Amino acid sequence: MRVIQSISEMQQIAQAARRAGERIAFVPTMGFLHEGHASLMREGRLRSELLVTSIFVNPTQFGAGDDFDCYPRDPERDCTLAAAAGVDLIFAPTSREMYPAGYQSWVDLERITLPLCGASRPGHFRGVTTVVTKLFNAVLPHLALFGKKDFQQLAVIRRMTLDLNLPVEIVGMPIVREADGLAMSSRNAYLSPGERHSALCLSRAIGGAREQYRQGVDDVSRLRAGVLAMLKGEAAAVVEYAEFRHGETLEEVTTAGDNTLLALAVRIGTTRLIDNCLLGEEN
Repeated sequence: MRVIQSISEMQQIAQAARRAGERIAFVPTMGFLHEGHASLMREGRLRSELLVTSIFVNPTQFGAGDDFDCYPRDPERDCTLAAAAGVDLIFAPTSREMYPAGYQSWVDLERITLPLCGASRPGHFRGVTTVVTKLFNAVLPHLALFGKKDFQQLAVIRRMTLDLNLPVEIVGMPIVREADGLAMSSRNAYLSPGERHSALCLSRAIGGAREQYRQGVDDVSRLRAGVLAMLKGEAAAVVEYAEFRHGETLEEVTTAGDNTLLALAVRIGTTRLIDNCLLGEEN
């Protein structure tokens, strides 16, 4: 496995692989890898001859008061996990390589970025869509794999890829959870043992909503009331949002169906956690 920092070198390798008829799979990450990332890499390994992952903590998707400076980093452990998952190349550019002096170009989507995380994190998705476009242009993948835990991010990237005619297949992969149900996240490292226990209210709320839906409840106001009761029953939880949205457009719905998204953002102490489900799916 090789680690590459230069965009031009990454492009040269990708172009050579394409000329040789090799299929390129790409897993973008911000590092501090865990089993959720590894599941994407293993799937990418099955679907490609050249598997690339990026490790880049993107400054443009962090706003004022976000955790960019203290975002967890462990490059040696990341390399070990990536190699074990079958990665061929790690693309790890510097901020200066990605955003050189005088940089002034952005990719900005409109409606789909406004609700949910976009409502409380202005500019976040502009940073995401810009960096993903730049990474696609560096790695030149045939397919890119993203976890469904960041469901809005996945929906935004699908929309961007379609709108801009980018020749990349976007693959959404299931959420990977701890044995007790907590969705895996690099930010889980911030949680104290007590907070870690409190964070289980997210997966409990999702499980409760699914059970109500299986029993025939499709009125969103009733489902949301049940979710909020579970979340607010945890003293440490501060709810940012608990919303039911269309699974593709992210527009509001009043009646739930199999493609209805339940999306949660909750602060446990100082740590912001997100989780979600599509009501008609098991993960």
